[in-house]
Amino acid sequence: MEVITASKLDPSFREEIMSRFCTDKNPRDLTNCLTCGMCSAGCPYNGVHDNADPRVFIRQVLLGMREEVLSSKFIWACTMCGRCTMQCPMNVDVAGIVRTVRGNFGLKAPGFLQDVVDAQIRTGNQMEVTREDYLETLEWMAEETANELGDPNIKIEVDKEGADYLYLWDPREIKYYPQDIASILKIMYAAGANWTCSSRWWDATHYAYFSGDDEASRIMLERIYEEYVRLKAKVVVVTECGHATHAQMWGRKVWIKKDYPVVSFVQLQAQWIKEGRIKLDPTRNPEPVTFHDPCNAVRKEGIVEEPRYCLQQACLEFREMWPNREYNYCCGGGGGLLSMGKDIYPYRMAKGKLKAEQIARTGAKIVVTPCHNCWDQLNDILKYYKLDAKLSHIHHLVSNALILPEKQN
Repeated sequence: MEVITASKLDPSFREEIMSRFCTDKNPRDLTNCLTCGMCSAGCPYNGVHDNADPRVFIRQVLLGMREEVLSSKFIWACTMCGRCTMQCPMNVDVAGIVRTVRGNFGLKAPGFLQDVVDAQIRTGNQMEVTREDYLETLEWMAEETANELGDPNIKIEVDKEGADYLYLWDPREIKYYPQDIASILKIMYAAGANWTCSSRWWDATHYAYFSGDDEASRIMLERIYEEYVRLKAKVVVVTECGHATHAQMWGRKVWIKKDYPVVSFVQLQAQWIKEGRIKLDPTRNPEPVTFHDPCNAVRKEGIVEEPRYCLQQACLEFREMWPNREYNYCCGGGGGLLSMGKDIYPYRMAKGKLKAEQIARTGAKIVVTPCHNCWDQLNDILKYYKLDAKLSHIHHLVSNALILPEKQN
């Protein structure tokens, strides 16, 4: 049992955390902890690897164990998934405390987490894609799609004023997965959407949320709001990315105190399918699919049934993991762990064992997730645990199932 020396306790520590806590709730809620242990019971990784007990962490914070908290491996091993808070009878936001400690007490994140944040502030996107390369990639994919569908009028209109939707990308889609752009464009085309994207600030991702850098978060959200206003858009649409969805939806209220419409592209796809604006042939996706719930979209933003509706309409066979929905397990790559390097990799793969077992039990051949962070982690899990399955985003299956007019000769 750990010995706690009363003379080393710092009563001001928790007050410092509360004073720096960016939240849309009462920062003092952290003092409501009953020491009941429900957070530890709710964390699927408590006991799977070391340094995964949220109850120990929150008690250290409340007791004023400054040195122990600031040197704790828990704050970097935690994926900030929020499952502990969901189980907490007093709704103590453990993930929020983690990010507050990460970003406000002079700590250096493992790996290149803060480097990603700095790159986005400096260049406008976390992967430092140049404006020229970004615009050329959009044009290239629009031309490819126009040729494929036989409609020369297909294009991606950048900086179009008055569009219904201002689309925010993940830089991975621009730099590494340009075919995702074509997939998304096909759905926009089929729905007859009036949409645009910015030539300046277009990156939806938000690693400052993970690092706890609230000033960087404020700058990123101000940039998006600036483009929303400049282009006179009606709604901001976030591409299939879990943490980006939460950062844009929750972050606008917390970091810049603005309230403007933000939706996930998953929600938009579900809406268009229900309205009949896009029609699907599920026989084009005959393999059994399962769905991984991204914590930030599902548990934190309540986007639960829309992805399932899309998959049920776009695929012949949909199989649920167990547990699922808000009770699903984090993939193990959230909270910025993907960018924390080799020291965190063992934690990621230890967490990944539970996810591998979930996937294997379904027997599905396609694992779907509307999140690039989850995609990268799941890709590592599939390889590490030698699972016979492949990955997909929702839009991949929806665009593949689209019933479109015949190509014009």
